[in-house]
Amino acid sequence: MVPTHVADSDFRTTVGGPDCTQPVDLSVFNISAMSFGALSANAVMALNKGAAIGHFAHDTGEGGVSRYHLEHGGDLIWNIGSGYFGCRNPDGSFSEERFTDMARRDNIRMIELKLSQGAKPGHGGILPAPKVTPEIAAARGVPVGQDCVSPSSHSAFGTPIEMMHFIARLRELSGGKPVGFKLCIGHPWEWFAIAKAMLATGITPDFIVVDGAEGGTGAAPIEFVDHVGTPLREGLRLVHNTLVGIGLRERVRLGASGKVISAFDMARLMALGADWCNSARAYMFAIGCIQAQTCHTGRCPTGVTTQDPRRQQALVVADKSVRVANYHANTLKALAELLGAAGLSHPNQLRPHHIARRIANGEVRVLSALFPDLEKGELLEGRFRNTIFRTAWPMAQAESFEPLYSLSAALSGHADTAVAPDRDPAAQPGVDPA
Repeated sequence: MVPTHVADSDFRTTVGGPDCTQPVDLSVFNISAMSFGALSANAVMALNKGAAIGHFAHDTGEGGVSRYHLEHGGDLIWNIGSGYFGCRNPDGSFSEERFTDMARRDNIRMIELKLSQGAKPGHGGILPAPKVTPEIAAARGVPVGQDCVSPSSHSAFGTPIEMMHFIARLRELSGGKPVGFKLCIGHPWEWFAIAKAMLATGITPDFIVVDGAEGGTGAAPIEFVDHVGTPLREGLRLVHNTLVGIGLRERVRLGASGKVISAFDMARLMALGADWCNSARAYMFAIGCIQAQTCHTGRCPTGVTTQDPRRQQALVVADKSVRVANYHANTLKALAELLGAAGLSHPNQLRPHHIARRIANGEVRVLSALFPDLEKGELLEGRFRNTIFRTAWPMAQAESFEPLYSLSAALSGHADTAVAPDRDPAAQPGVDPA
């Protein structure tokens, strides 16, 4: 009844916790992770030039930072996966020296450690040998003409505590830039183990990007695309509430990705706790993707995913970069209009009660009823009002991603008799399996 007029739709959020010395003023809508090699050179340049025009960020994907990412000066979020492309030793292990050389470039604004992605969580990936050209090999630090493999897990750390120390080391080596990680929620106790590691070490990431099972790719088994991973809204809400429950939400910014296309998609996610949103497929549409589903063949008809120089000519960087910038600007204008209709002035004012969902014929509920808020610090006090926290939080341990005991046993009330192999709760001080 009392709408507002939002004059400036360039909504931004500051990313950088207490240990970050170079915080970033980030747009609330950015380009999600897509690698050079999966995308063509012209596609990467169009996206990055569009990001430069519109003053938003471009996630490199795990394929390393190529010369095409740097050519137009757009802000970059350097995505580092398990292959450590662009910062690896010849044996595939992490190289501090190569990381430091790249991370301290002005274009690199944030560092994103990729644990998993929504389209293929827990799977890893491969760039087939025919697509590993000299340019791609140079960006990734791998041999030309050989299959380029991303392992399914990281070698630089093996436990949640080691992961926190690795994040702190990346922040130090980068000169104090924001460092965070991206994941698609799978086993809840693994995420809770990371949260407990934050408490145990006092180290927090500057941001977390939650990817949803809705995320797409041209390079994953269809079973993973269709059936593996937690949907974005549920995963995002779990991460947000966990951080609130352990009293760390103010220190950690949250991004969200997974089939984000429209302003309403953004509003719904930001009402559930996201500080910003990332999109991949929508920006691909902006540069000409027609979903021909030939990404893996090298015969993309619009030049988006091919390494064939002649086919890439179909994508004109000067034209498509403007379309990328226009899509970003007009989506945020639409978001401003939605906020104005709700009487708000910034998306950080959105809350679950602003969004209603029909859950059955004749029944509509606001998201605050479907996704209730936790109180600040309540997990630290041992108050578990939700089943997921009551059952899975005690199973998690900062020292390992493995659970202390079986979830099935916990749900059936027999947690004390179903200890995970080689893990005896009774032998661990302070662990109560009940």
